[in-house]
Amino acid sequence: MKRNIIRIDEEKCNGCGLCVNACHEGALVIENGKARLISDSYCDGLGNCLPECPTNAITIEEREADAYDEELVKENMEKRAAAAHISHGAHAPHAPHAPHATHVPHAHPPMHGGCPGSRAMAIKRSAESNVSAPVSAQPLTSELMQWPCQIKLVPVNAPYFDNCDLLIAADCTAFAYANIHKDFIKNRITLIGCPKLDEGDYSEKLTAILSNNNINSVKILRMEVPCCGGIVNAVKTALMESGKIIPWSIVIIGTDGEIRQN
Repeated sequence: MKRNIIRIDEEKCNGCGLCVNACHEGALVIENGKARLISDSYCDGLGNCLPECPTNAITIEEREADAYDEELVKENMEKRAAAAHISHGAHAPHAPHAPHATHVPHAHPPMHGGCPGSRAMAIKRSAESNVSAPVSAQPLTSELMQWPCQIKLVPVNAPYFDNCDLLIAADCTAFAYANIHKDFIKNRITLIGCPKLDEGDYSEKLTAILSNNNINSVKILRMEVPCCGGIVNAVKTALMESGKIIPWSIVIIGTDGEIRQN
């Protein structure tokens, strides 16, 4: 089948290994000082590794490749985790077994494989974070400056794009980051989307927006999960295709609502 998949330029690759850490599917390794794709079946083609590569050695290309296989990814990650556990505990003293110990099955069902961004998890909050803040005399107001805000729905030549600062946000960021209106949406035109759920690629629409309007700056707001790499790649492609030099930056939000990178 023909699909999007990563391509590694060995001449540009410096073997830093940042892409290996960024790939949550375990599709990459460093061999002989260069990054290598282990199997087409492990690569989802979203390119979460692209923003981490300091030499731009990784690109997305469309070619004949085996389909992405979540079950194979799950097996691969389980083998790697087991190998890491054995390696880590090889020299550790073995704890004595408690007499008459009874095996208690784990209370929670195992998480499914695939993108870590879609795995079930509970977010623990500290006691301080659960204390209700004093009620402000001034009610909170929305800072959204336009409608619609979905990338797929927004008109390319909308008048509000002229001389604007643009925020392109993964839609989950609005739920994860509590002060998104005050810290990011305020004074910006906001576009939202999810590359994991929306069909097609945003880059063509974003290229048209950047090409046909006077955009002052672009801020990308994404989650730390690998699925969000797709929205970053789309913006980067659009910036290049537009032929314009527009200042841009990325902010990464953790699933616990904390800013991971700013």
